[in-house]
Amino acid sequence: MKIVVLKFGGTSVGSINKIKKVAKIISNYRDKKYKVIVVSSAMSGVTNELIRKSKKISNNFSDEEYDVLVSSGEQAACALIAGCLVNNGIKARSWLAWQIPILTTNIHKHSRIHTVNTKSILKYLKEGGIPIITGFQGINNKSRMTTIGRGGSDSSAILIAKFFKAERCIIYTDVEGVFTTDPNKLNKAKKIKVISYEEMLEMASLGAKVMQPVSIQDARLNRINIEVKSSFIKKSGTLITKRSNIIDQKIITGISCTQNDAKVSLIGVKDRPGVAASIFQPLSRSLINVDMVVQNISSNGKETDLTFTIKSEDLNKTRKAILENKNIKFRNLLFKKGVSKISVIGVGMITTPGVTFRMFKALASKKINIQVISTSEIKISVLIDKKDLKKALNVLHNEFKLEK
Repeated sequence: MKIVVLKFGGTSVGSINKIKKVAKIISNYRDKKYKVIVVSSAMSGVTNELIRKSKKISNNFSDEEYDVLVSSGEQAACALIAGCLVNNGIKARSWLAWQIPILTTNIHKHSRIHTVNTKSILKYLKEGGIPIITGFQGINNKSRMTTIGRGGSDSSAILIAKFFKAERCIIYTDVEGVFTTDPNKLNKAKKIKVISYEEMLEMASLGAKVMQPVSIQDARLNRINIEVKSSFIKKSGTLITKRSNIIDQKIITGISCTQNDAKVSLIGVKDRPGVAASIFQPLSRSLINVDMVVQNISSNGKETDLTFTIKSEDLNKTRKAILENKNIKFRNLLFKKGVSKISVIGVGMITTPGVTFRMFKALASKKINIQVISTSEIKISVLIDKKDLKKALNVLHNEFKLEK
């Protein structure tokens, strides 16, 4: 059985006219003799509106009822898609997660899929039907609805593709695919034809909005190839796959950036074993995500300066957590807003020396000061002033010839 999984994001099903276009895309795959499984998000804006309503009820709205509430958006979208297909003379029906069932862990709001029962859906496919499955949700062993985090419909599609051994998993969204950098920030950004799981995971983690990191990780762990393409333009998209499938591997594949960062520096911290843990434990308890971390030890080995980055909206919480922390002593505490992280990403740098030098030289040529540096096997990230971000994107895009 030649199965394709088609996942449609919120913008793809954001209106009745868009749902009618989605129905045509689904019909085209059916005409190509695929057995089609559809996974849908809620219509754009619906989930946010449901969350707003929950907050009007309570600032401590029940997690169990939150999952029941927000999962209703996908139910509505799937019913509309199925209804449209039926109206076009095609056998289709909506399937809610509990009807299949899609089994998840017990955690609410951030659950994970561990099993998809295939029996009922396979029977329906053999009968010529097109199942329209609600993404983002499942059911736990207590028969309670669960959701798997924002952007979770991508994970739903990837795990469904795994359990049904689908030939293809296609994520339809409002962009043509994955670009070398954000095309809204740089006009000459170019669509990437093929990208590795590792590169896509880094780009998603570092600011690219095409897919959530957890979905990429699901695809990587289960070796599911993903195509990302537009619902609105008939063009090829981007294939996300394993490294060995990529023939023409560039040194640098893409550039990601963030715009909402702040830098925190603790100067003259009394150095002792466990001091870093003492600093970051209260931040973790306050659910503050710490990103780049740099530590410098003084020549006498008695003090250290520690710098890290956070999201700007967490600045007040961070200041409060540090100042109330009686387990650390320091001479000065500095905060700086208006900074951005820019990262070059590519598996090619593993075997290519000189990438760091080229990046730093390119930034220096435009008099862009580097404040913090962080590296991994396939990425180099630097912190710069936000006002220099566009200039940095342009010079790095040129340096690594990403427009070609």
